[in-house]
Amino acid sequence: MVHVSFTDPRSALDGSQLTTLLAASVVGVYLLVVVGATAALAEAARVCAGWPGCAGADLSSPAVLVALGHRAAASLVGVLVLVTAVVALRSDAERRVLAALLGALVLFPVQVSVGAFVATGGAGGLVSDGHLLVGMGIFAALVLALAWRLEAETGSDDEAAVRDPDTLEPPEPVDTDTPSPTPDLSGLARVRAVAGAYVQLMKPRLMWLLCLVASAGMALAATTSDELTLGVVVATLGGGVLAIGASGTYNHALERDIDRRMERTADRPVATHEVPVRNAFAFGGLLTVAALGAFLTVNLLAAALGLAAIVFYSVIYTLVLKPNTVQNTVIGGAAGALPALIGWAAVTGEVGLPGLALAGVIFLWTPAHFYNLALAYRDDYERGGFPMLPVVRGETVTRKHILLYLAATLLAATVLAELTTLGWLYAATTVLLGAVFLVAVVRLHYERTEGAAFRAFHASNAYLGALLLAIVLDALVV
Repeated sequence: MVHVSFTDPRSALDGSQLTTLLAASVVGVYLLVVVGATAALAEAARVCAGWPGCAGADLSSPAVLVALGHRAAASLVGVLVLVTAVVALRSDAERRVLAALLGALVLFPVQVSVGAFVATGGAGGLVSDGHLLVGMGIFAALVLALAWRLEAETGSDDEAAVRDPDTLEPPEPVDTDTPSPTPDLSGLARVRAVAGAYVQLMKPRLMWLLCLVASAGMALAATTSDELTLGVVVATLGGGVLAIGASGTYNHALERDIDRRMERTADRPVATHEVPVRNAFAFGGLLTVAALGAFLTVNLLAAALGLAAIVFYSVIYTLVLKPNTVQNTVIGGAAGALPALIGWAAVTGEVGLPGLALAGVIFLWTPAHFYNLALAYRDDYERGGFPMLPVVRGETVTRKHILLYLAATLLAATVLAELTTLGWLYAATTVLLGAVFLVAVVRLHYERTEGAAFRAFHASNAYLGALLLAIVLDALVV
């Protein structure tokens, strides 16, 4: 990645002011949308039947204070959006930025009117859902304004650096006859080295997050079913660890030729012949059988979904999507989303709407997360022949897509709140950590460095990890 400095400090300052206001407006509106989707606010609206105040209600009631606080916050955010629009008009903002801000301003009074109608008891569930959808529309309009503003300010790609996927070099042929080297080790040291190599095949760094995804699925399911037991948890997470290990092992074996071409993967055990190819496939097979055995102790659906996850990542993603389409990361997000369904199915024996919503959060989060890594390792992926988004369409497009997929993730998290009984802990987590993620992405647009890409990557991990933990705690404890 190349760092590009602004040539005009004054224009950079003006741009930063508008960008800051847009980002603040996005966070403010998201706060209102998420809180509006939680069960706690729905209860508060029933207690506070008046509008704009709560005539006749007990002002010492926490629920009434929640309702009044939400309305006060909506007023402040409305002013913030108006100020942002005024600043945009006085700056050099593009027409599409102004159009998106105008759309948000037009929708805001609509949102207030529908909210008042709902609060006074004049509407049922359909209009209440409309209230939420209008809020999501305002959020989407502001995100588009922010994305377009950042693109205009920080777009910096050299068109010559953007590659046609057809021009990427194919992988080198694999020399499967090369024997595994014999390390100059003996006794316990050799055992540790070999064991460490096989552990590395299983991609252990992925396990904690994907197991947390399955745990969140089980926790959500436990709010609708009494079938969550310690045995189910142990078998589901155990099967998940084994399934992740199998998928990672197959990935190492199938990509061994490409791994040798990339700096960050050249030292992987199969690429270096530390683990023979045949042994790797055999190890993956054993892990697959063990994973399915663990899932079958729970139910058949969990086992079927577990097998689907292994096949999807090992075959569809690794062999079909990753080397052939720029949408590999987007479609490949299904592999990370399946543990949510496995967790839900382990408890309920079926695929439910909240489980699908959680899977949707993971699916949309994946590009917002992984595109940062693709930016940091753009040259490496090009050497490997992978048509990753930064290689094929450039860094400016990739940065914009990170922001858009982040926004889609946040909206999916709102839908999950609407479909479940998740409360304040979940709402606070998605707003606060989502804001941190957003700031990291905005900084990435301005800095355009490898370090900024890694900060956004780690912010994405922190967001999802904290969100999943909040789901578990909110569903089972709070």
